[in-house]
Amino acid sequence: MEDDQIVDLYWSRSEKAISETANKYGRYCYAIAQNILHSHEDSEECVNDTYLHAWNAMPDQRPGKLPAFLGRITRNLSLKKWEKYAAEKRGGGQVPLVLDELQECIPAADSTDQMVDDLMLTDLLNRFLASMTEEKRRIFMRRYWYLSPVAEIAADLAISESKVKMSLLRSRNELRRWLEKEGIGL
Repeated sequence: MEDDQIVDLYWSRSEKAISETANKYGRYCYAIAQNILHSHEDSEECVNDTYLHAWNAMPDQRPGKLPAFLGRITRNLSLKKWEKYAAEKRGGGQVPLVLDELQECIPAADSTDQMVDDLMLTDLLNRFLASMTEEKRRIFMRRYWYLSPVAEIAADLAISESKVKMSLLRSRNELRRWLEKEGIGL
């Protein structure tokens, strides 16, 4: 079923929308949650919560790209669940690694003024991503949006892990220079 038809089902409040979403995007959402949580049960719960959030959000808004809409919901729910667990028990997974890698590139939000800068930062990040080659952008997004492990990115793209690591290092350095050039201080 096409995405527009699925969205129409949400808008008409048909419960078939959830089953069609699960059929088409269930594995996609599960992969996002699993990369963050590393728990089958928690990932399944986040995917199911994604369907509920999509159900509640759809009458008010019509997503332009359904997979991006669902992926963002899944990612946010998974990160919230991870933060809850991290507060109870500090531990592994990709989240602390990814945050450490980006720490030197992205300024921390520690003031109200920073919230205004966040809008500008979002635009700058989008322009930075648009300036990258497709392969570099895919590697960057897989690591820092989907929180995929380096080995998984390398396997999926049929390249070496060292190439992925080098691409990420160079991209972070380019991002830092890009932001400094645009006046965003660390």
